[in-house]
Amino acid sequence: MNTHDSAATRQKRFEHGMAVLESIDGESGQKVIESLAGISPELGHQVVAWAFGEMYDRPQLALRERQLVTLGMLTALGGCEPQLDVHINAALNVGLKPDEIVEALLHAAARRRSGRWRGR
Repeated sequence: MNTHDSAATRQKRFEHGMAVLESIDGESGQKVIESLAGISPELGHQVVAWAFGEMYDRPQLALRERQLVTLGMLTALGGCEPQLDVHINAALNVGLKPDEIVEALLHAAARRRSGRWRGR
């Protein structure tokens, strides 16, 4: 593969990732990518091309299921409030209802607390 083909493929992966990101996060996703520009433009590119263009677009889980998993992980990790804010809006964008989001957060929070109490 020559340099031109590689650059074209890289650009196509990024464009595909942006389309997926916009369908999930709308303007919030674009703001996250813009916030990475001053830190590492390459990180922003990889988040779009790989995380959204490849991982989020896999057919084995629907976008709403992926958001439920993401909400659960961020809640269980703790300290991820800015990311939770983005992903709660994304969950609404992909069709989750507010009561489903609340239930997912409650479930994940209960698992987080029970794990901490047992010294995990």
